[in-house]
Amino acid sequence: MHTQPILVIGKNGKTGARVESRLTAKGLSTRAVSRSTLPSFEWEDPDSWMPALSGTRAAYVTFQPDLAVPSAEATIRTFIQRAVEAGLEHVVLLSGRGEDGALRAESILQSSGLAWNVVRASWFAQNFSESFMLEGILSGHLALPAGPVLEPFIDVDDIADVAVAALTRPDLRNRVFEVTGPRALTFAQCVEEISNAVGYRIEYSAISVDNFVGEMREQGAPEDMQWLMRELFSVVLDGRNSRVMDGVEEALGRPATDFSSFIKKAITSGVWDRGAARQQT
Repeated sequence: MHTQPILVIGKNGKTGARVESRLTAKGLSTRAVSRSTLPSFEWEDPDSWMPALSGTRAAYVTFQPDLAVPSAEATIRTFIQRAVEAGLEHVVLLSGRGEDGALRAESILQSSGLAWNVVRASWFAQNFSESFMLEGILSGHLALPAGPVLEPFIDVDDIADVAVAALTRPDLRNRVFEVTGPRALTFAQCVEEISNAVGYRIEYSAISVDNFVGEMREQGAPEDMQWLMRELFSVVLDGRNSRVMDGVEEALGRPATDFSSFIKKAITSGVWDRGAARQQT
């Protein structure tokens, strides 16, 4: 049995937290890291990488803010070199669909000599419940620069299950799993399904990218996040990623979770409970 831990980068992230909990439930040793852990890990501080990597045998890697940013390629290249130097055997990389930067990062890993997996994911369903879209859902009006484009939103629990399978099953190594939900929906359709289920009215408005980024700027969002949102909404969400893929079933032998099932889980969690949200503010 392996005694060296599995490194999980992004301890508090949507996928990292879930990957860590699943590995721990299997009785496996983990080292989940973030800015606030000991050892700490920061993508902006390469000196923090080796203490996190040292003594681990495999890693689940999530890059922040996104593999689409121009600096990601050089950062991932250096990180993978450090992983090789640290003696890791296997790296599982969370990647994005339709992003040139993500494809370059994947190529760096695939040519590193390490055992590898790529989990190439569509937009997260949990962006409606755990991220920047939650405020709009609770307020009853979500405005985004996304019109009729279709996106097969993936349940993050599925991503975590696929990542853990890749980390623990040697027969799955050196494969790309392109994971999506089983249905392609517009953002407006997602909001309508959520609205019908939660019992209060939520409206959706498609706005321009310039207006959306301008609002981010007024709210003091960092410039790199403004750039990223413009890139994601104007380039990645151009229809290139509308196709439903079967990566979840390839890895797990079961269908991907439907958006309706995600909605039921989110309602059960209470995250869309307006009363509870008001009490926390």
